[in-house]
Amino acid sequence: MSVERPKDSFVVRRMTRRELDMAVSWAAAEGWNPGHHDAECFYGTDPNGFLIGALDGEPVASLSAVAYDAGFGFMGFYIVKPELRGLGYGLEIWKAATDYLGARNIGLDGVLAQQSNYEKSGFTLAYHNIRYEGVGGGEAPAGIVELSSVGFDILVEYDAPLFATRRPVFLRGWIDQPGAVAVAALKHGKLAGYGVLRPCMSGFKIGPLFADDEFAAEALFQAMAAHAEGQPIFLDVPEVNAAALALARRHAMRPVFETVRMYNRAAPPLPVNHIYGVTSFELG
Repeated sequence: MSVERPKDSFVVRRMTRRELDMAVSWAAAEGWNPGHHDAECFYGTDPNGFLIGALDGEPVASLSAVAYDAGFGFMGFYIVKPELRGLGYGLEIWKAATDYLGARNIGLDGVLAQQSNYEKSGFTLAYHNIRYEGVGGGEAPAGIVELSSVGFDILVEYDAPLFATRRPVFLRGWIDQPGAVAVAALKHGKLAGYGVLRPCMSGFKIGPLFADDEFAAEALFQAMAAHAEGQPIFLDVPEVNAAALALARRHAMRPVFETVRMYNRAAPPLPVNHIYGVTSFELG
């Protein structure tokens, strides 16, 4: 039996901070394994960029459209309650999100099943990201330092070309979140890579993992994995970075999930050979 869509009863509006906690729980139900403190970090980046779709006053759809600056935005949390999919609610909240981001270049990490729909909306595939799962443990190598020992302005400038824009507000919340381990690699006294390990619904995620070379990436990975002894660890790897794939395989990690990284204008000229782990699928 087909389900008829009620008329004139669906409203898209901005989420409250508490409603973002609800959207995170929806993401967990989808198997996306969000971090315990993702909502606070995400919402602080752009409180206006989180949308809820309500049917007769009940939230049934979510989508984030975070504006990092005047030129770049990122979309995530695209969820419609399973029993209401295919009725057009997702398209309505999608239109509201793209209207909010306007003329910005928009990025997203979408599930493979939605790739053709994103293409219809003008998005083009840049590459695939693969989520790898492994088990933490081992010894932290010498030479890796706490990220807090590096000046914050230095971190922001190092991070910017690896992400497509500066994101100081996000980074401050991300590296300072409760339970996170943030580490840095130095070379000749200069920042040569950094990584963040954060607690999630299941185990820990490493993201980002940015490094000048595979040796720094390896040392950073080992340092973070050592803090998750016996726990599941996850790393979201750009498929186009062969050294990152090799790192995951070297540590007996297995692929468990895949996304398509897409942009609606042009893919930023990111040095993907320095991106060993994506920050998050929700905010890039």
